[in-house]
Amino acid sequence: MKTSLLSFCLVFAGLLCGGALRAQEAVADQVHTPAAGTPERTAILDVLHREYTTGSGSKVKFKVNYFKVHNGWAWIKVVPLNTNGQPEGDEWPSLLRNQNGAWSSIDLVAVAQGLDESDGPQSPTKRFLQALQKKYPTVPADIVPVGK
Repeated sequence: MKTSLLSFCLVFAGLLCGGALRAQEAVADQVHTPAAGTPERTAILDVLHREYTTGSGSKVKFKVNYFKVHNGWAWIKVVPLNTNGQPEGDEWPSLLRNQNGAWSSIDLVAVAQGLDESDGPQSPTKRFLQALQKKYPTVPADIVPVGK
């Protein structure tokens, strides 16, 4: 009797854990903005910090103006701030992709080649989104802040 009760409890606990994981996966499949301090947000911002400090060498914090994640893709617009909290540069749009558990940055300049300057990643247009999805068909349109 005790063995069957223990078996039942273990199976029930497994179902609960499995259900929680599936619920968590379902949330990841919806467009969302990762909350401050979450591992997902930290991992994405770490990629941007590495990329930014490689070019400038300065320590910055990022003011996040836009941030959407969906199905392993993230679009983020940040402004680098110096140690006094003042902008150190222009707003920086970035597209990142999660592959095998690691985020990496996508070259948006290469996507914009052949488009008008007004169709670039700074203020994405429908033409830019079409070029982006042609190059990367799995990018969800709902993360890109398309204007015109």
